[in-house]
Amino acid sequence: MSDHEQPAPRRGKVLDALTRAERKVVTRPAPKSAKSQMKFLLTRAKGSTNALAERLGVSRRTVERYRAGKLTSPQKRLQAALVEETESAWQPQVRAQARERASTSSGMMVEVTAYFGFTASGSSDDGRIRTITTPISPTYAKQILALQEAGATEEDLHPIVAEAITESYFTEWGTRADGLTAHFTHVQSINFQF
Repeated sequence: MSDHEQPAPRRGKVLDALTRAERKVVTRPAPKSAKSQMKFLLTRAKGSTNALAERLGVSRRTVERYRAGKLTSPQKRLQAALVEETESAWQPQVRAQARERASTSSGMMVEVTAYFGFTASGSSDDGRIRTITTPISPTYAKQILALQEAGATEEDLHPIVAEAITESYFTEWGTRADGLTAHFTHVQSINFQF
């Protein structure tokens, strides 16, 4: 890596989980070969080899060679970039429909293993690592997805995800444990499902 290149920012587990959940709703497999990925990405870049080359971090000529099929086996860095860019742009309408459904009617499911601590009036369990699987209401799903779309950081998402889990799991939609607030940190694993 040269002096002027910055390492890519590391995405957090919540952001990665949202991306994985969104990619699971596609109805057809994304292109697999380097040539078909280049062709697909070029259509998304409106045919601009310069724009695509810049996004992938390669030369314009390299893009042209893959599109023509003269090159077929990309190096690991380029292969990872092709897969990421292709999967990110694949079937945007299907993913948008899933996000809309989650935000308006169906909500999402979350499975998380993390350290949960509590603030409550009265007594409560001490904080500890828990594995929780629970639905998230459409109201919270909408907030979480809006924050993700707005470029929220991992730290921005933790409080709203913890609030959603508190509502559905710990207070059972407001039927018990009035005033309980759960905080979660040290996320070991998290998965969302639309």
